[in-house]
Amino acid sequence: MSNTHFGYQSVDEREKARRVRSVFDSVAPRYDLMNDLMSLGLHRAWKAYTVLVADVRPGQRVLDLAGGTGDLAQAFARKVGDTGFVVHTDINASMLRVGRDRLLDAGLVLPTVVCDAEKLPFAAGSFDRVSVGFGLRNMTHKDRALAEMHRVLRPGGKLLVLEFSKVARPLEKAYDWYSFGILPRLGRMVAGDEASYRYLAESIRMHPGQEELKAMMKQSGFGHVDYHNLTGGVAALHVAIKC
Repeated sequence: MSNTHFGYQSVDEREKARRVRSVFDSVAPRYDLMNDLMSLGLHRAWKAYTVLVADVRPGQRVLDLAGGTGDLAQAFARKVGDTGFVVHTDINASMLRVGRDRLLDAGLVLPTVVCDAEKLPFAAGSFDRVSVGFGLRNMTHKDRALAEMHRVLRPGGKLLVLEFSKVARPLEKAYDWYSFGILPRLGRMVAGDEASYRYLAESIRMHPGQEELKAMMKQSGFGHVDYHNLTGGVAALHVAIKC
């Protein structure tokens, strides 16, 4: 078994999966509150933009990977209407339970599946859209996950990857100060977990930048790939079309 990174640490691949699961078990109960604090509420605008670009139509089939607390799944469900469907998935059962309960509170009953994005339990060509919001960076083999997303999309289908990315150079110092000076303290005060939020900051730095991720998506078989920088590159939305 080879090693991979967990934040800035090098760990066994099996150990990374366990550690990532532990992080999200810890943060699940206050995940939405922490997202609001961490991004000053901007994650809601980024997700709204993702839904706009997805251009989901009534009757379409959408797979939401690493769906967590269900923000994107809920928005997509409103778009597909009664004739379509949205599958809400996550590898972490704790996050998925929180998301399922939120969806039920919103009056939505969606298929909810614990699954690994690197080994999706769906047939080829099953979906018109696949989305992954702030989850790709936690996947051990991103190339395998992207290949699976390509496989389950129908020809002409669209993949949307919303993820923290490489900020514009003038913002780097301020962003580092916030990420490593403020974010772990917020985690300690609000969620009682400083270490998990330090990992989240480190995982962002280890994630491929905009151009590197674009190249990975092309290598996974997507014909057209583009990205939209959001808030100076703090986040980026990559959009890929399966030919």
